[in-house]
Amino acid sequence: MVCYTIPLAAAIISSVVWGTRRKGPAGWWLSLMLYGGAIFGVIDHLWHGELFLMGEAPFADLLLGSTITAMIFAGWGITLGIVKIYPELGRRMGYRMGILQPEKR
Repeated sequence: MVCYTIPLAAAIISSVVWGTRRKGPAGWWLSLMLYGGAIFGVIDHLWHGELFLMGEAPFADLLLGSTITAMIFAGWGITLGIVKIYPELGRRMGYRMGILQPEKR
């Protein structure tokens, strides 16, 4: 029942990579989505009282975590694809989320 560890590990790796490069909001969006997936998993396990328990099938738990992480990456890829098609939408999202700052004139 530790399926939240895979998105958490991916979030930490993404944060380290994005923190060292600082190349646009895409990495920030990925980290945010991965941390959200990990937090959701932790809250779900806390709710059911099984935060640090290993289930009867640990391979299945890790497979579930990998599936969750893959779906987060897919959602991130779709988001980037939409922003590539509609760049203005990406700029508006960046300004509203506080990632991008308005240009000073």
